Amino acid sequence: MPIRSLLSSVLIGAVASARSMTPMASIALARLAGRRTPGQLFLLDRPLFKFGAMAMGVGELFGDKMKTAPDRTVALGLTARVASAGIAGAALAPHGSECAGATVAVATAVPLAYATLAARKRAMSRIGQTRSGLIEDALVVAAGLAIVALAMRRTRE
Repeated sequence: MPIRSLLSSVLIGAVASARSMTPMASIALARLAGRRTPGQLFLLDRPLFKFGAMAMGVGELFGDKMKTAPDRTVALGLTARVASAGIAGAALAPHGSECAGATVAVATAVPLAYATLAARKRAMSRIGQTRSGLIEDALVVAAGLAIVALAMRRTRE
C-alpha cells in the first residue's frame, strides 16, 4: 500500500496534535452534510456521536483560552489525541486500510503534540494566550475541514 493513500490520515493526525477534538468534529460535520468517509466506521453513523463530537470540538476551542487549561501533553490530553486521531485516521484511510490509517494518525499526533505545544508557548510569550489560541484555532480548524473535505471528495469521484 503506498503511503500516499494514507496521507489524509497522517494530516488529520497532525490536526489532532494541536486540537484533539477538531478531527472528530470535522468528520461529524461532513457526515451531517451527507458525505461519506473512505474508511468504514459504523460509529460515525450514530447521531449521538456526530452531535457529541461537534459539541466537544466547539467546547475545546473555548476551553483552550482559559488560563487554567492544561497542556495538551498531559495524560488526558494525549489520550484524547490518540482516540480522536485513531478514529479520524481510520475513517479517512482507504476502505480495508482503516487499521493502518489509525496507526499513522496516532503516530503523527502524539509526537507532534509536543512540537505544537512548544510553538504555542512561544507564540503565547509574544502575543498572549487568547490571541495565539485564536490564530491556532483558525489554522487548525481550517486544516481539519480541508483535509476531511479533500479525503471525502476523492471517495465520490
